[in-house]
Amino acid sequence: MMHVRGAPLRKWGAAVAVLIAAVVVAPAVHAQSQGFAAQWLTRVTQAARSLNYSGTVMVRQGARYETFRLAHLFDNGEEYEKLLSLDGPAREIVRSAAEVRYYFPDAKVVRVEPRTIRNVFPSLSPEQTANLAQYYEFKLVPGGRVAGRDTEVAMFDPKDGMRYGHRFWADPVTGLLLKSRLVNEKGETIEEFAFTDVTVNAKIDKDMLKPSWASVPADWEVKQGGPGQVAATDTGWTVAKLPPGFIKIMEGMRTLAGKRTPVAHLVYSDGLVAISVFVEPFTVTQTQVGLTEAGGLAQYRTRSDAFMVTVMGEAPPATVRQMAQSVVRKQ
Repeated sequence: MMHVRGAPLRKWGAAVAVLIAAVVVAPAVHAQSQGFAAQWLTRVTQAARSLNYSGTVMVRQGARYETFRLAHLFDNGEEYEKLLSLDGPAREIVRSAAEVRYYFPDAKVVRVEPRTIRNVFPSLSPEQTANLAQYYEFKLVPGGRVAGRDTEVAMFDPKDGMRYGHRFWADPVTGLLLKSRLVNEKGETIEEFAFTDVTVNAKIDKDMLKPSWASVPADWEVKQGGPGQVAATDTGWTVAKLPPGFIKIMEGMRTLAGKRTPVAHLVYSDGLVAISVFVEPFTVTQTQVGLTEAGGLAQYRTRSDAFMVTVMGEAPPATVRQMAQSVVRKQ
């Protein structure tokens, strides 16, 4: 789904009673199964991509709430989506197989970006599968109703202070992720996504997912931008003090909007979250350093000699700060 943390489903089947019985009777067995957490995440991720659904989504970041209308279509191996804001500034996001268009009618601007692969969760390697059990306590327990549907709750509680806790409410029959919550060390919700109503296996055609504007109005500004594709290569940079459980899943040079030259981009993941590291030549216009936070997203910027280092991800401030301050040239 859009960048509102995923969601969606699977097919109906006669296994409903079996699935519910397994969740109610044997959550402890699931908690002890090292591979079950990864299997559960994989099922939910696949459901988010491969099912057709529409509904109303509530997104909370800190004290800020927003609602959107979402429609998702999977057709011939491709995903198509439309996200329409229902409150606040008018916004519309339309994803096709090749690109993403962001419409801002109040500002008379449309931003066009290349489509990048979007997953609810980072892809899991065998090493990360083991990490999930090593660095998170996993439980699958019965949940309450969300958007009129019964759910099961997957709980990922960190074993250290270097990551946040996660709660995922999913339809046990379809795999649809109905709600997700990011919690801090005090158990407080810092970010949340939830369907308030949803239709699964909805009849959606591509015409329903077209922009509200057949063509861009003449008085609108069209901006081409967004992150370009990563050219995989050795950037010459590394993070010397990685938090336990995080491994590098991507490295290369990326072209960013507003940047004249490509910047080094490295991505590290513990299997649940991904943290990005950017390294670029320092310029006199880059005056903002230190920590900024928005909901569960933390960003830390620091200068390293002639370079600016930016680290960002859904992780505690201490995690991104440690990583940013330990970015060094490879020996």
